[in-house]
Amino acid sequence: MAQPRPEQTGAHPTATVRRGVVVAVDGPSGSGKSTVSRRVAAELGLAYLDTGAMFRAVCWWCLERGVPLAGGPGEGGSPAERAARELDLVVGTDPAAPTVRVAGTDVTAAVRESRISAAVSAVATDLGVRAELLRRQRAIVEAAARGAGVVLEGRDTTTVVVTDADVRVLLVADELARLARRARELHGEAGARALERTRDEVLRRDADDATVSSFHTAADGVHTLDSSALTLEETVAQLLALVRATTAQRSA
Repeated sequence: MAQPRPEQTGAHPTATVRRGVVVAVDGPSGSGKSTVSRRVAAELGLAYLDTGAMFRAVCWWCLERGVPLAGGPGEGGSPAERAARELDLVVGTDPAAPTVRVAGTDVTAAVRESRISAAVSAVATDLGVRAELLRRQRAIVEAAARGAGVVLEGRDTTTVVVTDADVRVLLVADELARLARRARELHGEAGARALERTRDEVLRRDADDATVSSFHTAADGVHTLDSSALTLEETVAQLLALVRATTAQRSA
């Protein structure tokens, strides 16, 4: 089990020399990115970064403060971009208990609420917000990589955030498997009604994000891991094997 790590604020690191392993996991909604990444990070004693939670935190702040999500760019960027740049955002990277704090308030649970899921695409597709959070994400990764390393997951992690990660994986699953997983997460079961309630959120979010991100086809150098027919344990085992093989090559 990984030991708790100091929270990362996103401040720019003073050095960029990496000692630890960096694992980046991308994929569509419901593919299992978060659960698999946390399990792998815990098993290997690495930090864990959920990049999507950072977008959710910006969305939460904007909704709480009445900041328009759809406003066009003006002087200093869109309202959401300005909010992102000024946001006091602290992300805890312990895979056993990842946390999100905004302006001193623990919003770890709040950023998972349905109202955030319904609105976050407007933030995630704002190019100014993406640029600001990219800066913070890279700083967190570099800080963690000066230690044991980090598993980060979310949109663009393999193709934008850390294109030089030691291991880059596109975790995919067929539509039914993804809907069932997200339905169990949100509604506690995967019956017909739960699947239908989940369908719009999952497929609409993917469609929205696809306008600014590519996460259905692996880029060059990115491994594809299809979890459609795999259990959670089997998926974790395959990713662990890939990471261990890579680190063994590094140390050979």
